[in-house]
Amino acid sequence: MRKIIVITMITIDGVMQAPGGPEEDTSGGFEYGGWVAPFGDEEYGNVMQKQMKPADILLGRKTFDIFEDYWPKHAEGWQGINDVTKYVLSSTRENSDWENIEFLSTIEDIKKLKNSDGGDIKVWGSATLVQLLLQHDLVDEFALLIYPIILGKGKKLFDDSSTAAGFTLIESTVTPSGVIAVSYKRAGDIKTGTIGE
Repeated sequence: MRKIIVITMITIDGVMQAPGGPEEDTSGGFEYGGWVAPFGDEEYGNVMQKQMKPADILLGRKTFDIFEDYWPKHAEGWQGINDVTKYVLSSTRENSDWENIEFLSTIEDIKKLKNSDGGDIKVWGSATLVQLLLQHDLVDEFALLIYPIILGKGKKLFDDSSTAAGFTLIESTVTPSGVIAVSYKRAGDIKTGTIGE
């Protein structure tokens, strides 16, 4: 079985929309595109290099459209991005000129992919897809980059439809610019109790 790892850049209030640039995703009147730009430093670069090591990728259709427009022209910035398989969940697209693309149409297709042989599958961005994966308890790990800002509005990582689940810390780093890079792995069901007992 393959692991699904969600890699997400989020604000303190959980917004994940358009971290990379002003025109990346302006849906809903979002005005803060490119909010990660002020936080780059050497340690941050090291974290990103680790996250961008070659692995198959699973994307929602909107994030795929952004990737498809940008990465084939800038592949030197992401080693192996053209070579890995990019799986796309979409009800509207069936083909692409970008190499190594496979389109999926249902959550059942994702379950089959997860149960196939192969390496880890990384999910980048893709808010709607991540929420769907959480509804079906298909996320094995989170790699979160938490930025010290609040945007107040925008697409969020979590909504009320997620399946309850426990996670365990794998590793964490705080960059000089204040970004918290933290990784969690699935650790079973939620445990409850009373504080002090």
